[in-house]
Amino acid sequence: MNDRIIDLESRMAFQEQAIHTLSETLIEQQRTIDSLDRTVETLRQRLQALEPSPLQPGETEPPPPHY
Repeated sequence: MNDRIIDLESRMAFQEQAIHTLSETLIEQQRTIDSLDRTVETLRQRLQALEPSPLQPGETEPPPPHY
């Protein structure tokens, strides 16, 4: 009976460590995602500021002359 308790305590300690490690990894990944989101938004704004689109909203580009 005592061996079963030791085994369960050992498993529980391992699971607590695994959960902690996964939690830390998740936090780090979310920080990375947030940083990438900010970078993409900044680049999108800079790209839009460089040159406005020659097409009006909803307008399609005409096919090239060789069609």
